[in-house]
Amino acid sequence: MADDPFAQLKSVQREGWALFAPLEAVTTIPAARLVKHAGVRAGQRVLDVGCGTGVAALTAARQGAKVCALDLSPALIEHGRCHAALAQVEIDFTEGDVEALPYEDGAFDVVLSQFGHIFAPRPEVAVAEMLRVLKPGGTIAFSTWPPEHFIGQMFALVGKYVPPPPGAAPPPQWGDPNIVRQRLGEAVSDIRFDRDVMIYPTLSPQHYRKTFEETAGPVVKLVAALQDDPARLAAFRSELEEFLGRHLEDNLVRQHYLMTRATKR
Repeated sequence: MADDPFAQLKSVQREGWALFAPLEAVTTIPAARLVKHAGVRAGQRVLDVGCGTGVAALTAARQGAKVCALDLSPALIEHGRCHAALAQVEIDFTEGDVEALPYEDGAFDVVLSQFGHIFAPRPEVAVAEMLRVLKPGGTIAFSTWPPEHFIGQMFALVGKYVPPPPGAAPPPQWGDPNIVRQRLGEAVSDIRFDRDVMIYPTLSPQHYRKTFEETAGPVVKLVAALQDDPARLAAFRSELEEFLGRHLEDNLVRQHYLMTRATKR
């Protein structure tokens, strides 16, 4: 990674996302929906990119797939290994980067990513790598956050206070079907989209904000970056809580997401 122009960003991501584990419960049902959307079958070789604590990987493994899972964060990889041991399934967990996948060409029948690959700063590199390790006729499938919905708007708010490094693509761009089509290009056929909603229970905007400050990588790093600017940190928290209040109903927040599936030519 010495020649990687985004090495510092990835180091920050590795540190920030290490705290993600408490959020895994709300991603468990969407993981099952992604695995179903991808059509994962027993005996297939499956790669889960940006696997986090391995909820999608474990879901695929429990269906009989032969699963590899990769994430930047060694802390999350360790959580995944514990989950696999508890569920008594075999998953090959590896610490690594979607922009430099440590697998051979055409190694997998299915390549998945649940809100993981979207944080790669160079989408064209991430796509090329995910398709490289996918065999012809194989399936690429991922879940992403549309920019017009709750999480996409929250990313925009975070970026207002701490902009991403120059040249790094905003993650919610992956939630725009037109951009997805452009990025996958002629390398795939039969692109299909579906939409669903992740339900996040919370008692108040303040509870939601506190949880994300302690677990969600970009928000964790934003709060750390603003520790020496208490007025700006207070302004961010106030704006975030006002935003959250508009979306909180019946003690839950509805987080809309997009699922994509395509076949490699």
